[in-house]
Amino acid sequence: MNEEKGPLARAEAEEYASWFKALADATRIQIVSLLARRRAPMSVGEIVAASGVGQSTVSHHLKILAEVRFVLVERQATSSLYRINEACVSCFPTAADVVMGKPVPAAPTCE
Repeated sequence: MNEEKGPLARAEAEEYASWFKALADATRIQIVSLLARRRAPMSVGEIVAASGVGQSTVSHHLKILAEVRFVLVERQATSSLYRINEACVSCFPTAADVVMGKPVPAAPTCE
């Protein structure tokens, strides 16, 4: 007989919720996908050109993605380059895994 388990610890649930919230926008999903597939840092201008979304919108979405560390920012003189945070993306659990109680990363930290 399977023993019933309690919910995720509050801190883990809050961390995962911030990740899901950051990805709760189609444009942010596109940006994450673009950076993950390119596997190389990109400027805002390059992301704008590839996504067809305006510069201010891309900048806004990059800020949100950087706050949860899905993307990392490399400052170079007066410009910034954005790249996918492989460590964070690799430990991102799927919604089904969290809801269904399947194994998830022990520590939801993205560095």
